Amino acid sequence: MCLAVIAYRISEKWPLVIVTNRDEFHARDAIPVGPWTDHPSIIAGRDVTGGGTWLGLSTKGRIALLTNVREPGRHIPDAPTRGQLTERFLLADEAPADHALSLQTVIDRYNGFNLLIGHVNELWYVSNRSSRSPHKLDPGIYGLSNAELQTPWPKLIKTRDAVATHLKSLSSTNPDPDHQFLFDIMNDRQAPPDDQLPLTGVGIERERMLGSPFIKSETYGTRCTTAVMFRQDGTAWVFERTFDPDGQVIGSAEWCVDTQTERIELPSVNTNQS
Repeated sequence: MCLAVIAYRISEKWPLVIVTNRDEFHARDAIPVGPWTDHPSIIAGRDVTGGGTWLGLSTKGRIALLTNVREPGRHIPDAPTRGQLTERFLLADEAPADHALSLQTVIDRYNGFNLLIGHVNELWYVSNRSSRSPHKLDPGIYGLSNAELQTPWPKLIKTRDAVATHLKSLSSTNPDPDHQFLFDIMNDRQAPPDDQLPLTGVGIERERMLGSPFIKSETYGTRCTTAVMFRQDGTAWVFERTFDPDGQVIGSAEWCVDTQTERIELPSVNTNQS
């Protein structure tokens, strides 16, 4: 995953809303969001190569989100897959704070990553590329891409501000976030001017390609957009769209989880939708 907006406790009815774009090579196989056959308490997409996930929740209401850090030239060839960090938290029973602190003994084994773990009442940020790690998040709206949390890349600022505006517009007559509108925010394919692009060492052509919220190219791009919305009554909704290399929708999924009873209430999966 390369871009995420996290709205944490800025709405009483919806204490946690996350919307993400996962960017990856199109040749790397992945399974769309859904309950895992080997761990049915996890609802997440799955990286077939590494076995882990970039974003997932559990029927107990635990949530984990992962992005890689873009740092060409700094790579551990035999490092363990970072996707296992999310999986381990989702399967664990320890408190988010304890889990975040326990990771400090192993984070240097991995290539650069950002990790958010927790639940609707407590979120922690963990990274092996941040001097602020680990730390507990205060209520607010956050953006995360392939650098430290809240790094002001144009696509992060643009999507974070748009999500914040949408959530602040909710009212008694229009009380619920619109996941379709959130998807539209993340579907922005316009890159900023060259003088606003980050300089991450990948060259200007690649900076341009990576500069828009939604990335489209023949070999690498946005593979899916996912929205996870936790309601105050313990219900969590998950919506996802998957895309082909042309940026066209090739599948959609919807799941509803009751974290009070730890049951998946409503599976509804449709493929080949536009």
